[in-house]
Amino acid sequence: MNVTVEKLEKSMAKLTIEVSAEDFDKAIDDVYRKQRSKMNIPGFRKGKAPRKLLEMYYGAGVFLEDAVNDTINSTYPKAAQECEISSEISSNPDITLEQAEAGKPLIYTAVVAVKPPVSLGKYKGIVVDKTDVAVTDEEIEDELLKEQDKNATFEDVTDRGVEDDDKVNLDFEGFVDGVAFEGGKGENYPLVIGSGSFIPGFEEQLIGAKIGEEVEVNVTFPEHYQSEDLAGKDAVFKCKILKITKKVLPELNDEFADDVSEFDTLEEFKADIKNRLTARKEEQARVEKENKVVDAIVADSEIEIPEPMLKAQQEQIVNEFAQRVQSQGINIDQYFSYTGGSREKMMEEVKDQAEKRIRTRLCMEEIVKAENIVATDDDFEAELKKLAEAYGMKADDVRSFFEGMEKDRMMEDIAVQKAVSFVTDNAVEK
Repeated sequence: MNVTVEKLEKSMAKLTIEVSAEDFDKAIDDVYRKQRSKMNIPGFRKGKAPRKLLEMYYGAGVFLEDAVNDTINSTYPKAAQECEISSEISSNPDITLEQAEAGKPLIYTAVVAVKPPVSLGKYKGIVVDKTDVAVTDEEIEDELLKEQDKNATFEDVTDRGVEDDDKVNLDFEGFVDGVAFEGGKGENYPLVIGSGSFIPGFEEQLIGAKIGEEVEVNVTFPEHYQSEDLAGKDAVFKCKILKITKKVLPELNDEFADDVSEFDTLEEFKADIKNRLTARKEEQARVEKENKVVDAIVADSEIEIPEPMLKAQQEQIVNEFAQRVQSQGINIDQYFSYTGGSREKMMEEVKDQAEKRIRTRLCMEEIVKAENIVATDDDFEAELKKLAEAYGMKADDVRSFFEGMEKDRMMEDIAVQKAVSFVTDNAVEK
C-alpha cells in the first residue's frame, strides 16, 4: 500500500491511497468465497460455480462493490495511522474512489481535516478572581441537619391525617376521561409526602387524609411526559390511605455523633464536617480557577477550526451522551422519542460545546510544545494507579489495555493536563 499526502487550504489534507492489484484481487476473491453459496448458475450446485462464470453470468462487477468497501475499511485506518500527518488528522475521511478494476490497483482518496494552526495569546500570569473557601456556621449546621434527616426513623400514626414529610402506603388508580390507563394503578404503594416522586400536585392533595379515607386527586400530566398518550392530559387518581408513618429525627447530641461517625462528641463531629466542607470548597475553587484561566487563554487565542473537525467533535459528544443513557438502560432512539428530540437537533445543540472543547485542547497542546512539557513514565504509572483504584482493578490489568496507540493517547492527555496545571499555577488571584 502506498500513501501520498497533499496539504490543502483551510487546514484540510488529501490522502491518496493505492492498494496493490494483488491485494485488491484477493479482496475480490474473498467476497466471491463469501457470496458464492448464495448464487445459482444452471448446471452447477449452489456454491460450486467458478468465480469467472459467476462474473459472466451476474456481471463483471458483481463482487466489486463489496470488495472496494472491504478494502477501504481495512486499509484506511492503517494508512491514516502510518502517514506523516497521522497525529494531525482530526475528522472522519471523505472518501472518493479513483480506480477500481479487477487486475489493477485500487486507488482512492480520503480528504480529512487536520489540526489548524494556533495563534496563542497570553498564557502566563493570567489574572482571575479569588474564590472564597471559608466555611460558615450555617453551612456546618445544614450538613448536620442532612445527617440527622438521613438517620431519621418512622413511627406509625393513627390519630391524625397525612402531613408533609409523612410516609404513607396507599392504593391508587388513575383515570383519563373516566377510563383507567395502563400503568396508573398501585397497591400498598409507599410514598413520602413532599418527595416529588409523583406528578406535580399529587402529593399535596393527600395532606389531611386519614387512614381508610378515599381521596380523589386531580392532576395534569406534564407536556413532555414519557408516555405520549398521557402527555398534557388531565387525570383523576382514586386513592385510599392504608398507613401513615411520621418521621422522627434523632436528637443532636454526643450520642448521635457516636452513632453516625467515628467521633465521641458532637463538637468533634462538627469539626470534622467543617474540615470536609473546607476540602470540598478548596477543590471546587481549584477547578473554578482552572476553568477561568483556561477560558481566558482560549479567548485570547486565534484558531480557525475546519468544519469537518467541528462536526467530528459534535458526533463524539452525541455518542458519549448515547453511551451514558445506554448505561441506564435506555437507547438513544428511545431517549429522543421521550423528549421529542433527534440526533440532528442534538448535533446543533452541542455545537458550541464542541467548538469550546476543540479550542481548549488545541491551546493546551500548543502550550505543551511551547513549554516543552512531557508526560513521563512515572506520570503514566500514577494515572494507571488512579484508574485501577477507580474501577476496582489491578494496575497490570489496566496497563494491558493501554498499549500502542492507547498509551500514546493517554500520554498526550497527561501532557495536556500538565499544561493546564502549569497555566493555573502561573495565574494570579486577586
